[in-house]
Amino acid sequence: MTRAPAGRAPLREAEARSYARRVRPIMSDHELDGGWELARAASPVWRGLSLSGFRDGGGGGPDLRIVALPAVTVVVQIGESGFTTADARGVDGLVAGIAPGTHQVRSDRVDCVELRMPPTLAYSLLGIAPPDITGTVLGIEDLWGSAVDRLRAQLAETSTWPARFELTTRFLADHATARHPDAEVAATWQRIVAHGGRVRVRELVDLTGWSQKRLWTRFTAQIGVTPKRAAMVVRFRRAFDQLVAGESAAAAAVACGYADQSHLHRDIAMFAGTTPGALAPR
Repeated sequence: MTRAPAGRAPLREAEARSYARRVRPIMSDHELDGGWELARAASPVWRGLSLSGFRDGGGGGPDLRIVALPAVTVVVQIGESGFTTADARGVDGLVAGIAPGTHQVRSDRVDCVELRMPPTLAYSLLGIAPPDITGTVLGIEDLWGSAVDRLRAQLAETSTWPARFELTTRFLADHATARHPDAEVAATWQRIVAHGGRVRVRELVDLTGWSQKRLWTRFTAQIGVTPKRAAMVVRFRRAFDQLVAGESAAAAAVACGYADQSHLHRDIAMFAGTTPGALAPR
């Protein structure tokens, strides 16, 4: 039996079996522009965990850009068509931390389950050191080894998204670690997110009662980046989403607390590898 994240009872076998009855797609067999199909889990077992299913019906071999996100992302590719990274490495799935750098990946066809979780939850569910997924993107076999092959085979034999989400959740429960982030680290992360990244170092230090050095060391070990870097990612992603939604760079800079537009431009270039003006058309 594995332990659930702090504040949750252990995930019992009966609870895992009941997942199929409690999860349903928000959108199932829903065609998006370009032939994409999307489904999302409405009731994940762990708070903060989201599961999505993507299927590329167009078969156009999409180029995908990985950018910073205040969540750890795991993508399990289904079937024989994996991902090809920029260094020509072939992988059957991807693992990215909250600040992975900017990367391009390609696949002949996308059919995958994507998991997103706050880094505090990832620390409990994923048996990997958070700094190992900072500034890079790993192959899924680097996370779960050959054990993920069985999951991919099971997903390939299952056509419905609720069943795929159930299989993935059971796999997570079987491979979850018994570790939990420090309460002080979790509280620091929650304060950063709640304030949209607009927090001061002194505020975070006072929140924990630790020295700044201890906070920086423990937070980096369990989240993967320093509190300052985490705040930058949270603020960036808020601005990124506004720009993609059609907001102007000037308005996004003001709303997200940037000193000026040039400050926003630097963060978009750093975390997304592009410019604010190029986001809306994409």
